[in-house]
Amino acid sequence: MKDKRFVAPVMSVLIVLMLLGCAKKTEYNITDIANVPGSFPVNFALYTTKTYQFVAYYDTSHCMTLASKGLGEEDWKHVRLESKVGWDSHNYLSLAVDENNIIHLVGNMHSSPLVYFRSTRPLDIHSMQPIHSMLGKDEDVTTYPEFLQGDDGQLLFHYRYGRSGDGYEVYNLWDAQKQTWSRLLDKPLIDGEGKMNAYMQGPLLGPDGRYHLLWVWRDTPDCATNHTLSYARSQNLQDWESIRGEKIQLPITISDSVLQVDAIPIHGGLLNIGIKIGFDCNNKVMAGYHKYDKKGNTQLYVAGFDSGVWNRTQLTNWDYRWDFKGWGTIQNDLLIGAPRCKNGVMSMDYHHVKYGDGSVQFDPAFKVIDIVPYLPDYPLFVDSVASDSPGYIANKVFDNGHPTGGKKYLLRWETKQANGDMKPDKNVESSVLQIVEYE
Repeated sequence: MKDKRFVAPVMSVLIVLMLLGCAKKTEYNITDIANVPGSFPVNFALYTTKTYQFVAYYDTSHCMTLASKGLGEEDWKHVRLESKVGWDSHNYLSLAVDENNIIHLVGNMHSSPLVYFRSTRPLDIHSMQPIHSMLGKDEDVTTYPEFLQGDDGQLLFHYRYGRSGDGYEVYNLWDAQKQTWSRLLDKPLIDGEGKMNAYMQGPLLGPDGRYHLLWVWRDTPDCATNHTLSYARSQNLQDWESIRGEKIQLPITISDSVLQVDAIPIHGGLLNIGIKIGFDCNNKVMAGYHKYDKKGNTQLYVAGFDSGVWNRTQLTNWDYRWDFKGWGTIQNDLLIGAPRCKNGVMSMDYHHVKYGDGSVQFDPAFKVIDIVPYLPDYPLFVDSVASDSPGYIANKVFDNGHPTGGKKYLLRWETKQANGDMKPDKNVESSVLQIVEYE
């Protein structure tokens, strides 16, 4: 049922922001879906169609579960599937509905065989079947599954084949009429050639009609070995080029130096979760990221392409070094948003363990104008932790579907922080998974 209990804890924050003249009233509804593990963070999935909503999550027994309900209905239907997660935050879920309303669900994959379920009847979670194969090749060591949409509305599927420090990217194309998968590319898009692998953001379809891809290279499973921020673009996800329009032969490798945005070395403060594709007020692509400055402190940077070169600018002057390293899922001292244009001003949002939440505003020459309070497009309470226990974080996942009527949706739940993908020492209470509807 709908619940308003999260409004009160943030009322004082709302009053302060209104006094500052920087907050507006946001209408929203909250609906409980199910209890989920509170012991570790792992991303769930939400997909909204014109008539239905689908949510994929792990229940309190760590079993993969799919829920659905009709828009406007109150009650959720739930189906438990035959896949069980441990404590690994990499094992997130990805969900899609194709043009014939067939449901596709993948997840619980970290250097492991493909886990893939598909419905046999449109919009019917009770008809989900374990497929666990698409082409039967390069599907035994898979990670980072993601459903994408092609420029013509076709369903695509991406994953990494191989392990951290030694893998390449695979893209499959779904034929909704034949109900078969095929390779989108006859070669890997990016290949580390057995020496490294790429961690990517995108491909993202931009306002210029192109797909944009940003990535870092990593030499080993140690996250400190990220290096070399790189970029490529495409009109059709098959033919790729540099920012200068130079054609690139696939697979892309580290030797393609024309794709470098910033030649950051290993142990240089570059992290795969800290790279974002954005667009300026003229719809030109920008790259947001963080790295160490000359003093060794972690700073925000933005890069834009002009006059034949990438222009890189430091946006912050923080006296703090995030010295991340190690294997597995790490605790985040810094999270960043994509650089963007809003109301004619460019900005980049951040959440910092020392400096809190903020938004750096800058002009077209990337000169910093101001740092202002961070104001999300969704309700403020979403990022507030309601639990009184220490070490909890608020998790959120945005809708990957196509809602209508101006409505927006996201999932919200609270968990303990990442623990290196290890089982916690003590039992942790379950959390309530909720869907938030807002405008």
